[in-house]
Amino acid sequence: MKSTSDREQASSIIQVDNERVRVTEYTFKSGAETTFHRHEWDYVVVPQTDGELLLIDGDGKETRASLTSGISYYRKAGVEHNVVNAGNQPLTFIEVEMKAHSEE
Repeated sequence: MKSTSDREQASSIIQVDNERVRVTEYTFKSGAETTFHRHEWDYVVVPQTDGELLLIDGDGKETRASLTSGISYYRKAGVEHNVVNAGNQPLTFIEVEMKAHSEE
């Protein structure tokens, strides 16, 4: 995994954290990043604002993604990346990590 850059770090507020889920709100100024991290659990991202992300994987490969407010997306555990606000405006999203699944 690559080291962090000189970018400002995004702010995060954990809203819920229990044995089943963790819900975190992330807020990015333009150019801010999460720093490199690996997702331990499956997760859903719910954008609160429109925006443009720069995603950098552990090998340094860069991908861009557009976010639309209210249009969620899902990813499986194991994703390793740094997320950067590549837009000119602040960006906010809610991340819901699923720690446990129902046994049905």
